[in-house]
Amino acid sequence: MKAKILIVEDQFIEANNLRTILARAGYSVCDIAASVATALKIIERERPDFVLLDIFLEGTRTGIDLARILRQKQIAFVYLSANSNTETLEAAKATYPYGFLIKPFRERDVLVMLEIAEYLHENSLESVQRKTTSQPVLLPNENNPFTDIIGKSQKMQDIFQLLLLVALTDTSVLILGETGTGKEKIADAIHQLSPRKDREMVKINCAALPPTLIESVLFGHEKGSFTGAQERRIGKFEQATGGTLFLDEIGELSLEMQSKLLRALQEKEIERVGGNKMIPVDVRIVTATNINLEIAVAEGRFRMDLYYRLYVFPILLPPLRERKEDIPALVTYFLQKYGSKLGKPAMTITNVLLEKLINSPWTGNIRELEHTIERAVVLSKETIIKSIASFTSDPSTPPISQKTKTIDENERDHIIAVLKQCNGKVFGRNGAAEILGINYSTLHSRMKKLGIDKSKYNGKKFPT
Repeated sequence: MKAKILIVEDQFIEANNLRTILARAGYSVCDIAASVATALKIIERERPDFVLLDIFLEGTRTGIDLARILRQKQIAFVYLSANSNTETLEAAKATYPYGFLIKPFRERDVLVMLEIAEYLHENSLESVQRKTTSQPVLLPNENNPFTDIIGKSQKMQDIFQLLLLVALTDTSVLILGETGTGKEKIADAIHQLSPRKDREMVKINCAALPPTLIESVLFGHEKGSFTGAQERRIGKFEQATGGTLFLDEIGELSLEMQSKLLRALQEKEIERVGGNKMIPVDVRIVTATNINLEIAVAEGRFRMDLYYRLYVFPILLPPLRERKEDIPALVTYFLQKYGSKLGKPAMTITNVLLEKLINSPWTGNIRELEHTIERAVVLSKETIIKSIASFTSDPSTPPISQKTKTIDENERDHIIAVLKQCNGKVFGRNGAAEILGINYSTLHSRMKKLGIDKSKYNGKKFPT
């Protein structure tokens, strides 16, 4: 027998439409309420399994007020809403719903959301039980799937538990966090933990693709569909069929492309550019962004229906400054990684320097820390690093007379530092390309663009 559902909606036509959809799918609708007061009476009488809950109702109390009560009673609920107000959305999210349905909704959307909500509700209760029985936490390198994610802090342990919960499903996951917090590694972990791990994981950086090409890249194109399309090419959706598609920087998609992506997610089928038939795809979607999508929705830059479609299972990664207890382990990991790569095993740092690293603001998060340690290993002539010339633990603003370098200037300095360390050797074992972890052709291209002449560093010794 399927779940018993209460509909709390003050618009009769929408409520009745929902009742018809649910009844046709075999659900039992115990009643319809137009206000919080009426809903509470029905809840006491019927004890429903799920509540479909509009945010704005008759009377002085809202659906958000009722949601707080439902949370206390451990009754699962899904919001019904057409409101894009950021403040309202934040208040709704704070009640931890099991999903959102955007009005107007289709039958398929309602049924899929209910299936997801049921699964999340059941497993979230099991998760609470696991934590209360003092189950050992999962740590990297201890026979668990998170070997490439460093984090013993409670915030990271909570994220590991979320990953274990969601990975086994086909639920869409939205990874949120500042630049450099490790969103791609979390996406990798989800794929490796999932039943799709033996199939391909396809990754796309939405911000790196020109708007004119992204549709072709995602959905493919037919021969002759546009100038230069000399042959048929399948897109990333088709490549990822049976596996996982990771869409990084999802917030950078144009509104037009958002609409086409939403259709592909809803219908589970795509149409190649220039094609005339729909192609079914079986893809697990994982997305990531470093922007505030709620603000983008409120400003009209991101579709609300796509937001709700993606915001089924959000994972918020904390910035490094909020998990400082993980910094010593991260430093050790990067010292070993780049020490081994450069033939400098057993690299360590002093306790004084480690304390400075721990107290740094790390606005660039883990990526900034990694680059800092990599540079220190490259430049160090000893096994113990006592200081890092380019590093300061003082988060205050630099003096006005000190010009802030551009990204290109910083990259140029870093490449030159590595070339000095290698005596001008660009490729081959212990060459600059190997140390920097990039292809020789890529490094050559960057050097040409930045005006770096490798001949200036051949065979010369430089002070560090």
